[in-house]
Amino acid sequence: MAINRSALDFAAAARALGQAARVRGLIAPSFRCPPRLADVDRSVRRHAEGAVISVRTAHRAWPAIISDMIEGVIITNRLTSPAADQLRTELWNAAGFHGPLLRKVA
Repeated sequence: MAINRSALDFAAAARALGQAARVRGLIAPSFRCPPRLADVDRSVRRHAEGAVISVRTAHRAWPAIISDMIEGVIITNRLTSPAADQLRTELWNAAGFHGPLLRKVA
């Protein structure tokens, strides 16, 4: 079951990912929600200074939302492997996911 995250959580994630991108000399996209297009989880609108990444947050797991935001940074900067793979790891850490996601067993 997906946990409903607040706009504050989304904004904090956007700030963390944007800052992590800028520190690395990359373009930090703008983030918004929801996408203008119906029935999509993520959309990209490019402009002269970068891009706007729109992410659907309703009824989705928080890691899926963060994943779409991270991919938005990759897409904005037109990165490919291996640079994209390394940046993904660094952005997951910047978003607060340090190491494997552990599931607590009762």
